[in-house]
Amino acid sequence: MKLVAVTPENALKETFFCIKDTKRQGFKDKLNWFEKRYKEGLNIKILKNEEDKMIGFIEYVPAKNAWRPIDADNYMFIHCTYIYSKKDRSKGYGAMLIEDAEKAAKAKGMDGLCVITSTGGWLANKTLFEKNGFEQIEVKDRFELLSKTWNPKAEKPKFHNWTKQQKKYKGWHLLYADQCPWNEKSAAAILNVAMDYDIDLKVSKINTVKEAKMAPSGFGVFNLLRDGKLLEDHYISATRFRNILKKELSVKQ
Repeated sequence: MKLVAVTPENALKETFFCIKDTKRQGFKDKLNWFEKRYKEGLNIKILKNEEDKMIGFIEYVPAKNAWRPIDADNYMFIHCTYIYSKKDRSKGYGAMLIEDAEKAAKAKGMDGLCVITSTGGWLANKTLFEKNGFEQIEVKDRFELLSKTWNPKAEKPKFHNWTKQQKKYKGWHLLYADQCPWNEKSAAAILNVAMDYDIDLKVSKINTVKEAKMAPSGFGVFNLLRDGKLLEDHYISATRFRNILKKELSVKQ
């Protein structure tokens, strides 16, 4: 097994694991985002076997530059990690990826690692992390904040109050970032449906760490709202959005 570090120079060759088609707009947007974030200490590592087949990946960054609504000074934050095949998920590969992030954090003199998990989709559940020494320290909505520290005096990471941020958004709003390469496809689909229904949907791109940390949902990089109410916190299909519209428009005109 080997870990391959993705860089702006080799990304077209190695891909981002979660999106492999370099011709997709989502890949191009992620690459543009990655080139800027790479300078801020963001790491993407792909785990490969002896046949050079991709097994899994991890994306992590110093928590001060994490694109999630958290406050975690002097921690390393894990954005995403995934082992693709179910048959490979009990072989310790996830632990190998976490260990790489831990080594990077210790090399930088950090106090620990932290991660947001969920039992829902689009994020890993907490089981893997608890098996690797993480403790749950906060829960909000469907999200859990876990951390692993080697400094008993270190302050614990904490969530920002994303519910408070939701009140700012009057009307229909979609805010998303290119941290997830599938957001762009979803945003385009949602906008097309909104136009079909003659809905004035304001679409905004989250372009900075500060904006992501002040996002109106726990996932941070995808937020669909109506009049201060969060409708979705992860990318969705056009069909899913039509179902949301039917429910919303029947309740409130």
